[in-house]
Amino acid sequence: MEVSVSMSPMGQYHTDEFLELIGVSRVPRSTSVFDPGYDLITLEGHLEQSSHLISILKISMACWLIADEDVTRRKIAAATDWNVPTVTGGGPFEIAVAQGQWPAYLDLCADIGVTRIECGQGFTDMPLAASEVVGLAEQRGLEVQFELGKKHGGAFEARFIEELIDQGKRWMDAGAVEVIVEARESAKGVGLFDDVGNVDRAFADRFASAFGLSRVTFEAPTKSSQFALLDHFGREVRLSNVRLEELLRVEIYRRGLHSDAFSKRSLRPAPPTRNAA
Repeated sequence: MEVSVSMSPMGQYHTDEFLELIGVSRVPRSTSVFDPGYDLITLEGHLEQSSHLISILKISMACWLIADEDVTRRKIAAATDWNVPTVTGGGPFEIAVAQGQWPAYLDLCADIGVTRIECGQGFTDMPLAASEVVGLAEQRGLEVQFELGKKHGGAFEARFIEELIDQGKRWMDAGAVEVIVEARESAKGVGLFDDVGNVDRAFADRFASAFGLSRVTFEAPTKSSQFALLDHFGREVRLSNVRLEELLRVEIYRRGLHSDAFSKRSLRPAPPTRNAA
């Protein structure tokens, strides 16, 4: 005698409901991903898959200035369609300032539709007052974030931390919405990271204490830097310079769904509040 098995219709069960069952709480968008020059189709595919996890998309370096302009504009439009804000990397701003063309740069950024610009003095000097830059940016409908640290200055030294914090506070007081802590694309021998990539947790704590975890973002371009900062601060820490293809890995670690995070008290899912039927 054959026994028929009744199968549930497809689409009856959902991932968000399962995450709730196993104690994974909802997490605000806390990761800034960057586009170092992906093709449009790749970017659109990642936006479709992961836009709900992205705090802001960084159109990084100066690549967008020499790529086909129509494609750049379509990238910005695609991010807007998926409700993902966009920010340009700080390098073009620094060069525009050095070349005396920073108002034209602001005009261009506003015209292509980005949400925000990044300012800094990672490899140049900054002769402009924070209030002047933020004021002109806001007139064009642009937000401003400021990056702390030098790209070629090596790892932070204790004697400079307070200067960086004071600098960040000046920009925040002028209207910048966020400060970014430099780590480039290596997270070695720069910013919070020593020559082998170990993070200085005491320095990280000083930035977090000065600005709050909701207003400071730590560049974390590598797996080890991402995991180290999540281990130290927990799931609330804001990370940037994460490549699009690495976003999901960062986010499962943030939620305690990665094998290396499940044992961490600050990341492991909470005990389930209800049982599956």
